[in-house]
Amino acid sequence: MPPRRVRQGPPRPPVLPASLRPASEIQLDVEHEQSVEGAGYENAELAGVSAEAVEFSGCSVRKASLSGSHFASVRFINCSFEISDMSNMRGERGRLDQVAISGSRMTGLAWNDGLLADVSFTDCKVDLTNWRFARFDAVTFTDCNLAGADFTNADLRGASFTRCDLSRAQFNEAKMEGTRFRGCELQGIGGVLSWAGAVVHPDDLLGLSYALAGALGIVVSDAHH
Repeated sequence: MPPRRVRQGPPRPPVLPASLRPASEIQLDVEHEQSVEGAGYENAELAGVSAEAVEFSGCSVRKASLSGSHFASVRFINCSFEISDMSNMRGERGRLDQVAISGSRMTGLAWNDGLLADVSFTDCKVDLTNWRFARFDAVTFTDCNLAGADFTNADLRGASFTRCDLSRAQFNEAKMEGTRFRGCELQGIGGVLSWAGAVVHPDDLLGLSYALAGALGIVVSDAHH
């Protein structure tokens, strides 16, 4: 099998229809294997919804709640999320393709074994999230709180992080050649030995060096004796 071609950002923005139909006119009750196109989920309440293999295409989600929802194998294609609550949402084996997410709360979201291609996260609360075994192609995190996020075994070669809080995030066995970091908080990260090939801004080196010293069992002391 040929090696996977890795793409860095910037991600392609979502292409939305010129006009969207309110989701209330289409169907707010999401069903298994349903396809939804060109819907506007403004102030929609989808908390706790459970459905598998649903595809959302050309949809806008704004000031909506998907908290605690379970969308296994879901696909969001050419969609945007603004100021929405996606906390504790489960989307294992899900796909995000040309998706922009901004100003949203995603604490505890699980997207393990998923795929993200051309996705931007801006000013989002993405802490305590599960990205185990997920794959990232042209994905950017900007001004996001990713404290405690779990990237174990993730393929992050197409991801970049700018001004993000990654304290206590886990990177064990992650693929990180070419992953970019700039202006990030790296206190207490785990799996720093997986960072071979990562591209780190000089300003981030101090925080990374402490994590690396801890992983190697080096004791850092300011004592003068």
